[in-house]
Amino acid sequence: MAVKLTERAAKELKRLFAEKSKPESTVVRLGVAGGGCSGFEYRMEFADATDGDDLVTESHGLRVAVDSRSVRFVDGTEIDFHDDLLKRAFVFNNPLAVKTCGCGTSFKA
Repeated sequence: MAVKLTERAAKELKRLFAEKSKPESTVVRLGVAGGGCSGFEYRMEFADATDGDDLVTESHGLRVAVDSRSVRFVDGTEIDFHDDLLKRAFVFNNPLAVKTCGCGTSFKA
């Protein structure tokens, strides 16, 4: 399995790449850190390159890298983007999460 982006998430990431003058070779790095109200929280950032032990997938023309430590917590996750009156944020649809928090970035695996 792998991490996937929805078309909306990819469109927003490409917009952010352009806004921040990032080259097309930029990688979206997804990771997990301890913390948040449910035990773990997602970390998403831009990176110039992948690391040797990353799981790298391509989705809608963007590369998504997950470090080897985080793969077991996010494998199969779909990253979406919501933009409505109440919320403008990336949303993580993680099939491995057994509990999530209202903030949308914290989960328990």
